[in-house]
Amino acid sequence: MRITLSAAVTADGFLDDRTPRRLIVSTPEDWAEVHRLRAAHDAIMVGAETLRRDDPALLIRDEALRARRAAAGMSPDIARVSLTASGRLDPSLRFFAADGADRYLFARCELPALASRAAVIRSDEPLTARYVVTELEKRGIRSLFVEGGASVLRLFLDEGLADTLRLAVNPSLRVGALGGAAFAFVPPEGVPCRHERFGGMEVATCTLHRDTTQEDLLLLRRAVAESRRCVPSDSCYRVGAVVATCDGRQFTGYTHETSSTHHAEQEAIAKALAAGAELRGAAIYSSMEPCSTRRSEPESCSALIVRHGFARAVFALYEPDRFAACRGALDMRAAGVDVRCYPELAAEVRAINAHVLKA
Repeated sequence: MRITLSAAVTADGFLDDRTPRRLIVSTPEDWAEVHRLRAAHDAIMVGAETLRRDDPALLIRDEALRARRAAAGMSPDIARVSLTASGRLDPSLRFFAADGADRYLFARCELPALASRAAVIRSDEPLTARYVVTELEKRGIRSLFVEGGASVLRLFLDEGLADTLRLAVNPSLRVGALGGAAFAFVPPEGVPCRHERFGGMEVATCTLHRDTTQEDLLLLRRAVAESRRCVPSDSCYRVGAVVATCDGRQFTGYTHETSSTHHAEQEAIAKALAAGAELRGAAIYSSMEPCSTRRSEPESCSALIVRHGFARAVFALYEPDRFAACRGALDMRAAGVDVRCYPELAAEVRAINAHVLKA
Protein backbone atom coordinates (compact mmCIF):
# COMPACT_ATOMS: atom_id res chain seq x y z
CA MET A 1 0.00 0.00 0.00
CA ARG A 2 1.17 3.51 -0.84
CA ILE A 3 0.43 5.95 1.99
CA THR A 4 0.27 9.74 1.75
CA LEU A 5 0.00 12.00 4.79
CA SER A 6 -1.46 15.47 4.33
CA ALA A 7 -1.62 18.33 6.82
CA ALA A 8 -2.24 22.09 6.72
CA VAL A 9 -0.92 24.21 9.59
CA THR A 10 -0.82 27.85 10.62
CA ALA A 11 2.40 29.85 10.54
CA ASP A 12 2.90 28.96 14.21
CA GLY A 13 2.38 25.24 13.59
CA PHE A 14 -1.22 24.49 14.60
CA LEU A 15 -3.75 22.30 12.81
CA ASP A 16 -6.65 23.99 14.58
CA ASP A 17 -7.55 26.29 17.45
CA ARG A 18 -9.55 25.87 20.65
CA THR A 19 -12.61 27.81 19.53
CA PRO A 20 -15.91 25.99 18.70
CA ARG A 21 -15.68 27.02 15.05
CA ARG A 22 -13.75 24.97 12.53
CA LEU A 23 -10.48 26.71 11.67
CA ILE A 24 -9.97 26.98 7.90
CA VAL A 25 -6.21 26.90 7.37
CA SER A 26 -5.99 26.17 3.63
CA THR A 27 -6.75 28.54 0.78
CA PRO A 28 -9.20 27.55 -2.00
CA GLU A 29 -6.30 26.85 -4.38
CA ASP A 30 -4.65 24.54 -1.87
CA TRP A 31 -7.95 22.77 -1.17
CA ALA A 32 -8.34 22.13 -4.90
CA GLU A 33 -4.93 20.46 -4.98
CA VAL A 34 -5.74 18.38 -1.88
CA HIS A 35 -8.96 17.17 -3.50
CA ARG A 36 -7.02 16.21 -6.62
CA LEU A 37 -4.61 14.19 -4.50
CA ARG A 38 -7.46 12.57 -2.56
CA ALA A 39 -8.96 11.40 -5.82
CA ALA A 40 -5.79 9.48 -6.69
CA HIS A 41 -6.20 7.20 -3.65
CA ASP A 42 -8.47 4.29 -2.79
CA ALA A 43 -9.26 5.50 0.72
CA ILE A 44 -9.06 8.52 3.01
CA MET A 45 -8.48 8.36 6.76
CA VAL A 46 -9.03 10.73 9.68
CA GLY A 47 -9.11 10.11 13.41
CA ALA A 48 -12.20 10.01 15.60
CA GLU A 49 -11.38 13.38 17.19
CA THR A 50 -11.40 14.99 13.75
CA LEU A 51 -14.82 13.42 13.09
CA ARG A 52 -16.19 14.75 16.38
CA ARG A 53 -14.70 18.20 15.99
CA ASP A 54 -15.13 18.97 12.28
CA ASP A 55 -17.64 16.38 10.96
CA PRO A 56 -15.89 16.27 7.53
CA ALA A 57 -17.73 14.81 4.55
CA LEU A 58 -14.56 13.26 3.02
CA LEU A 59 -16.14 13.19 -0.42
CA ILE A 60 -15.00 13.68 -4.00
CA ARG A 61 -17.62 16.01 -5.45
CA ASP A 62 -15.79 17.14 -8.59
CA GLU A 63 -17.42 15.25 -11.45
CA ALA A 64 -14.27 15.35 -13.56
CA LEU A 65 -12.28 13.69 -10.76
CA ARG A 66 -15.02 11.12 -10.23
CA ALA A 67 -15.04 10.33 -13.94
CA ARG A 68 -11.25 10.00 -13.92
CA ARG A 69 -11.47 7.50 -11.05
CA ALA A 70 -14.11 5.48 -12.87
CA ALA A 71 -12.00 5.45 -16.05
CA ALA A 72 -9.08 4.08 -14.00
CA GLY A 73 -11.23 1.22 -12.69
CA MET A 74 -11.70 2.81 -9.25
CA SER A 75 -14.95 3.48 -7.45
CA PRO A 76 -16.07 7.09 -8.04
CA ASP A 77 -16.45 7.37 -4.25
CA ILE A 78 -13.35 7.23 -2.08
CA ALA A 79 -13.54 4.78 0.84
CA ARG A 80 -13.61 6.40 4.30
CA VAL A 81 -11.57 5.13 7.25
CA SER A 82 -11.36 6.14 10.90
CA LEU A 83 -10.29 4.63 14.21
CA THR A 84 -11.57 5.02 17.75
CA ALA A 85 -10.47 3.71 21.12
CA SER A 86 -13.51 4.96 23.04
CA GLY A 87 -16.25 4.31 20.47
CA ARG A 88 -17.78 7.73 21.18
CA LEU A 89 -19.02 8.56 17.69
CA ASP A 90 -22.43 9.92 16.75
CA PRO A 91 -24.12 7.80 14.04
CA SER A 92 -25.36 11.03 12.44
CA LEU A 93 -21.82 12.13 11.52
CA ARG A 94 -21.30 12.58 7.79
CA PHE A 95 -18.63 9.87 7.90
CA PHE A 96 -21.47 7.34 8.27
CA ALA A 97 -23.67 8.79 5.50
CA ALA A 98 -25.29 6.10 3.35
CA ASP A 99 -23.77 7.10 0.03
CA GLY A 100 -21.71 5.09 -2.44
CA ALA A 101 -18.53 5.01 -0.33
CA ASP A 102 -17.24 2.05 1.66
CA ARG A 103 -16.73 2.91 5.34
CA TYR A 104 -14.24 1.21 7.68
CA LEU A 105 -14.09 1.90 11.40
CA PHE A 106 -11.29 0.43 13.54
CA ALA A 107 -12.28 0.12 17.20
CA ARG A 108 -11.17 -1.27 20.55
CA CYS A 109 -14.74 -2.13 21.56
CA GLU A 110 -18.02 -3.52 20.21
CA LEU A 111 -20.07 -0.86 18.40
CA PRO A 112 -23.50 -2.37 17.70
CA ALA A 113 -25.03 1.07 16.99
CA LEU A 114 -22.54 1.64 14.17
CA ALA A 115 -22.29 -1.86 12.73
CA SER A 116 -24.94 -1.15 10.12
CA ARG A 117 -23.28 2.12 9.08
CA ALA A 118 -19.67 0.97 8.65
CA ALA A 119 -17.56 -2.15 8.53
CA VAL A 120 -16.36 -2.24 12.14
CA ILE A 121 -12.94 -3.90 12.50
CA ARG A 122 -12.44 -4.66 16.16
CA SER A 123 -9.07 -5.23 17.81
CA ASP A 124 -8.32 -6.36 21.36
CA GLU A 125 -4.85 -4.86 21.02
CA PRO A 126 -3.95 -1.14 20.84
CA LEU A 127 -4.75 0.29 17.42
CA THR A 128 -1.60 0.72 15.37
CA ALA A 129 -0.91 2.02 11.88
CA ARG A 130 0.48 -1.37 10.86
CA TYR A 131 -2.76 -3.07 11.95
CA VAL A 132 -4.86 -0.56 10.01
CA VAL A 133 -2.71 -0.95 6.88
CA THR A 134 -2.73 -4.76 7.06
CA GLU A 135 -6.48 -5.02 7.49
CA LEU A 136 -7.20 -2.49 4.75
CA GLU A 137 -4.90 -4.32 2.35
CA LYS A 138 -6.79 -7.53 3.04
CA ARG A 139 -9.92 -5.68 1.92
CA GLY A 140 -8.36 -4.56 -1.35
CA ILE A 141 -7.25 -1.03 -0.42
CA ARG A 142 -4.04 -0.23 -2.34
CA SER A 143 -3.50 3.44 -1.46
CA LEU A 144 -4.42 5.54 1.57
CA PHE A 145 -4.62 9.32 2.02
CA VAL A 146 -4.30 10.28 5.71
CA GLU A 147 -5.52 13.75 6.67
CA GLY A 148 -5.21 13.68 10.46
CA GLY A 149 -5.53 14.72 13.14
CA ALA A 150 -2.16 15.14 14.74
CA SER A 151 -2.16 11.86 16.66
CA VAL A 152 -3.06 9.83 13.56
CA LEU A 153 -0.39 11.55 11.46
CA ARG A 154 2.22 10.85 14.13
CA LEU A 155 1.06 7.24 14.41
CA PHE A 156 1.98 6.61 10.77
CA LEU A 157 5.22 8.59 10.99
CA ASP A 158 6.35 6.89 14.20
CA GLU A 159 5.78 3.44 12.68
CA GLY A 160 7.55 4.38 9.46
CA LEU A 161 4.49 3.69 7.33
CA ALA A 162 4.26 6.98 5.44
CA ASP A 163 5.56 7.06 1.87
CA THR A 164 4.82 10.73 1.16
CA LEU A 165 4.13 13.66 3.47
CA ARG A 166 2.53 16.86 2.21
CA LEU A 167 2.76 19.74 4.67
CA ALA A 168 1.05 23.01 3.72
CA VAL A 169 1.78 26.12 5.80
CA ASN A 170 -0.37 29.27 5.77
CA PRO A 171 2.23 32.01 6.43
CA SER A 172 -0.42 34.69 6.98
CA LEU A 173 -2.38 32.85 9.70
CA ARG A 174 -1.40 32.61 13.36
CA VAL A 175 -3.54 31.54 16.31
CA GLY A 176 -1.06 32.07 19.16
CA ALA A 177 -2.47 31.21 22.59
CA LEU A 178 -5.66 29.85 21.00
CA GLY A 179 -3.67 27.11 19.26
CA GLY A 180 -5.04 23.59 19.57
CA ALA A 181 -3.32 20.53 18.13
CA ALA A 182 0.19 21.23 16.87
CA PHE A 183 1.99 19.35 14.11
CA ALA A 184 5.54 19.76 12.87
CA PHE A 185 7.73 17.71 10.56
CA VAL A 186 11.44 18.00 9.93
CA PRO A 187 12.47 15.75 7.03
CA PRO A 188 15.37 13.40 7.79
CA GLU A 189 18.65 14.20 6.11
CA GLY A 190 18.66 13.15 2.48
CA VAL A 191 14.87 13.00 2.09
CA PRO A 192 13.88 14.78 -1.15
CA CYS A 193 11.23 17.49 -0.76
CA ARG A 194 9.46 19.47 -3.47
CA HIS A 195 8.44 23.04 -2.57
CA GLU A 196 5.45 24.77 -4.20
CA ARG A 197 2.90 27.52 -3.56
CA PHE A 198 -0.85 27.18 -3.89
CA GLY A 199 -2.84 30.36 -3.35
CA GLY A 200 -0.41 31.70 -0.77
CA MET A 201 0.11 28.34 0.97
CA GLU A 202 3.72 27.17 1.20
CA VAL A 203 3.71 23.46 0.48
CA ALA A 204 6.50 20.92 1.00
CA THR A 205 5.96 17.40 -0.39
CA CYS A 206 8.54 14.96 0.98
CA THR A 207 9.19 11.47 -0.39
CA LEU A 208 9.96 9.24 2.59
CA HIS A 209 9.94 5.99 0.58
CA ARG A 210 10.40 6.03 -3.17
CA ASP A 211 7.86 4.22 -5.33
CA THR A 212 9.29 0.78 -6.18
CA THR A 213 6.13 -0.59 -7.82
CA GLN A 214 7.61 -1.47 -11.21
CA GLU A 215 10.69 -3.28 -9.92
CA ASP A 216 8.61 -5.00 -7.24
CA LEU A 217 6.12 -6.32 -9.79
CA LEU A 218 8.96 -7.57 -12.01
CA LEU A 219 10.47 -9.75 -9.27
CA LEU A 220 7.09 -10.66 -7.83
CA ARG A 221 6.04 -12.07 -11.21
CA ARG A 222 9.20 -14.16 -11.15
CA ALA A 223 8.20 -15.47 -7.71
CA VAL A 224 4.73 -16.35 -9.03
CA ALA A 225 6.33 -18.19 -11.95
CA GLU A 226 8.50 -20.16 -9.50
CA SER A 227 5.39 -21.25 -7.59
CA ARG A 228 4.16 -23.17 -10.63
CA ARG A 229 7.11 -25.56 -10.23
CA CYS A 230 5.69 -26.86 -6.95
CA VAL A 231 3.80 -30.16 -7.21
CA PRO A 232 0.19 -29.63 -5.99
CA SER A 233 -0.61 -31.09 -2.58
CA ASP A 234 -3.78 -30.95 -0.50
CA SER A 235 -1.71 -30.02 2.56
CA CYS A 236 0.15 -26.95 1.29
CA TYR A 237 0.10 -23.91 -0.93
CA ARG A 238 2.17 -23.66 -4.09
CA VAL A 239 4.39 -20.65 -3.37
CA GLY A 240 7.45 -19.20 -5.09
CA ALA A 241 10.04 -16.78 -3.69
CA VAL A 242 12.93 -14.63 -4.86
CA VAL A 243 15.64 -13.18 -2.63
CA ALA A 244 17.29 -10.01 -3.98
CA THR A 245 20.45 -9.01 -2.14
CA CYS A 246 21.92 -5.53 -1.91
CA ASP A 247 24.82 -6.51 -4.20
CA GLY A 248 22.41 -7.40 -7.01
CA ARG A 249 22.31 -11.19 -6.72
CA GLN A 250 19.03 -13.13 -6.86
CA PHE A 251 18.11 -16.54 -5.46
CA THR A 252 14.86 -18.39 -6.14
CA GLY A 253 12.92 -21.13 -4.39
CA TYR A 254 9.56 -22.85 -4.36
CA THR A 255 7.60 -24.92 -1.84
CA HIS A 256 9.06 -28.41 -1.26
CA GLU A 257 11.89 -27.81 -3.74
CA THR A 258 14.43 -29.77 -1.68
CA SER A 259 12.42 -30.90 1.36
CA SER A 260 8.83 -31.90 2.04
CA THR A 261 8.76 -29.48 4.99
CA HIS A 262 10.38 -26.44 3.40
CA HIS A 263 8.46 -23.36 2.31
CA ALA A 264 9.50 -21.28 -0.69
CA GLU A 265 11.08 -18.53 1.42
CA GLN A 266 13.22 -21.10 3.25
CA GLU A 267 14.42 -22.55 -0.02
CA ALA A 268 15.46 -19.19 -1.46
CA ILE A 269 17.12 -18.06 1.78
CA ALA A 270 19.02 -21.37 2.07
CA LYS A 271 20.45 -20.90 -1.43
CA ALA A 272 21.51 -17.35 -0.62
CA LEU A 273 23.23 -18.43 2.60
CA ALA A 274 24.98 -21.31 0.82
CA ALA A 275 26.36 -18.78 -1.68
CA GLY A 276 27.69 -16.61 1.15
CA ALA A 277 25.26 -13.76 0.40
CA GLU A 278 24.66 -10.99 2.94
CA LEU A 279 20.93 -10.93 3.73
CA ARG A 280 20.81 -7.92 6.02
CA GLY A 281 19.09 -5.17 4.05
CA ALA A 282 17.93 -7.57 1.32
CA ALA A 283 14.43 -7.91 -0.14
CA ILE A 284 12.34 -11.05 -0.45
CA TYR A 285 9.51 -11.51 -2.95
CA SER A 286 6.93 -14.20 -2.28
CA SER A 287 3.80 -15.06 -4.20
CA MET A 288 1.94 -15.43 -0.88
CA GLU A 289 2.25 -13.77 2.53
CA PRO A 290 5.11 -15.41 4.49
CA CYS A 291 3.72 -17.69 7.18
CA SER A 292 3.67 -16.90 10.90
CA THR A 293 2.77 -20.37 12.22
CA ARG A 294 4.55 -23.67 11.50
CA ARG A 295 3.86 -27.23 12.59
CA SER A 296 6.55 -28.94 10.51
CA GLU A 297 9.42 -26.52 11.23
CA PRO A 298 10.61 -24.71 14.39
CA GLU A 299 10.62 -21.24 12.78
CA SER A 300 8.04 -19.50 10.61
CA CYS A 301 9.04 -17.81 7.37
CA SER A 302 8.18 -14.35 8.68
CA ALA A 303 10.37 -14.96 11.75
CA LEU A 304 13.16 -16.20 9.47
CA ILE A 305 12.93 -13.03 7.40
CA VAL A 306 13.10 -10.85 10.52
CA ARG A 307 16.00 -12.84 12.02
CA HIS A 308 18.13 -12.44 8.89
CA GLY A 309 17.56 -8.68 8.80
CA PHE A 310 15.64 -8.35 5.55
CA ALA A 311 14.67 -4.75 4.86
CA ARG A 312 11.71 -5.47 2.60
CA ALA A 313 9.13 -8.22 2.06
CA VAL A 314 6.84 -8.15 -0.99
CA PHE A 315 3.96 -10.50 -1.78
CA ALA A 316 0.83 -10.77 -3.93
CA LEU A 317 -1.77 -12.56 -1.81
CA TYR A 318 -2.49 -12.54 1.90
CA GLU A 319 -2.50 -16.13 3.11
CA PRO A 320 -6.11 -17.36 3.28
CA ASP A 321 -7.32 -18.81 6.59
CA ARG A 322 -7.18 -22.35 5.18
CA PHE A 323 -4.51 -23.96 7.33
CA ALA A 324 -3.84 -21.23 9.93
CA ALA A 325 -4.68 -17.62 10.77
CA CYS A 326 -1.59 -15.96 9.34
CA ARG A 327 -0.19 -12.69 10.69
CA GLY A 328 3.11 -12.72 8.85
CA ALA A 329 2.71 -9.22 7.39
CA LEU A 330 1.72 -7.78 10.75
CA ASP A 331 4.65 -9.44 12.55
CA MET A 332 7.15 -8.26 9.94
CA ARG A 333 5.83 -4.71 10.05
CA ALA A 334 6.10 -4.75 13.84
CA ALA A 335 9.77 -5.69 13.43
CA GLY A 336 10.42 -2.76 11.08
CA VAL A 337 10.35 -4.63 7.76
CA ASP A 338 8.95 -2.61 4.84
CA VAL A 339 6.07 -4.85 3.72
CA ARG A 340 4.36 -4.35 0.35
CA CYS A 341 1.36 -6.20 -1.05
CA TYR A 342 0.38 -6.13 -4.75
CA PRO A 343 -3.15 -7.56 -5.08
CA GLU A 344 -3.11 -7.10 -8.86
CA LEU A 345 -1.30 -10.46 -8.99
CA ALA A 346 -3.51 -12.13 -6.36
CA ALA A 347 -5.94 -13.72 -8.81
CA GLU A 348 -3.10 -15.57 -10.54
CA VAL A 349 -1.80 -16.84 -7.20
CA ARG A 350 -5.30 -18.01 -6.25
CA ALA A 351 -5.61 -19.86 -9.55
CA ILE A 352 -2.27 -21.61 -9.00
CA ASN A 353 -3.58 -22.71 -5.58
CA ALA A 354 -7.06 -23.75 -6.73
CA HIS A 355 -6.31 -27.27 -5.50
CA VAL A 356 -6.67 -26.06 -1.87
CA LEU A 357 -8.73 -22.90 -2.33
CA LYS A 358 -11.58 -24.50 -4.25
CA ALA A 359 -15.04 -24.02 -2.72
